[in-house]
Amino acid sequence: MNILSRDTLQLGGFAGITEHRLVTDSRVFAGRKKPETFEGLGSMVYLADARYLPHGQSGMHPHSEIDVISIVLEGRVSHEGSLEHGKDLIAGDVQVQRAGGEGFSHNEINPDDQPNRMLQVWALPEVSGQAAEYKSYTPKTKGTTRIYGGSQSQTDTFASATTMDIVHLDTADSIEIANDALVYVIAGNAELRHIDESFDIKEGDLVRNTELKIVARAHTQLLVVSHR
Repeated sequence: MNILSRDTLQLGGFAGITEHRLVTDSRVFAGRKKPETFEGLGSMVYLADARYLPHGQSGMHPHSEIDVISIVLEGRVSHEGSLEHGKDLIAGDVQVQRAGGEGFSHNEINPDDQPNRMLQVWALPEVSGQAAEYKSYTPKTKGTTRIYGGSQSQTDTFASATTMDIVHLDTADSIEIANDALVYVIAGNAELRHIDESFDIKEGDLVRNTELKIVARAHTQLLVVSHR
């Protein structure tokens, strides 16, 4: 069982952002990869749990051939950029920006007088040279909402063999995961069961394994990244 705790990692950041980087995949970061961080899974190559300082911002910057998934957890985010400029996001909202070969530029801003919190996830597109696109979601507050991945036959999410779900579990609710998975505890705490072992997991824990069952001990929010 592989469990990485956010609070054991060095706090980093840039511009108006502080963050803990939990996944820095060698395919993207190469020699800049921090050895204590996890590798990615499937096409997912990066995960950071970030807080924007009051009125902090990332600064306008470009991306190409990467999918950028932003999950707002606390506070608000004002989005600027070449895709959906001027969109405002609140806690619970998710935006997914596909750079493709066309590329995009963006700046994410905290408009408020207190810090916010946001997960930033990157995934490599399976097909290169695509047009830039934007999708947004407001996940359900109970159960599972797909925010990334799935078959080519659907258009609700960007297609990929690597899927990402936001999962909300009430006390004593459970979820079973059969495939290889990375599971990040966004909030709450739970019991993790694997074969004949059990582990306590809490906010900030990132789990890597397969054939998992997670039972919530309080209302728990998860990001589940799986690859088939």
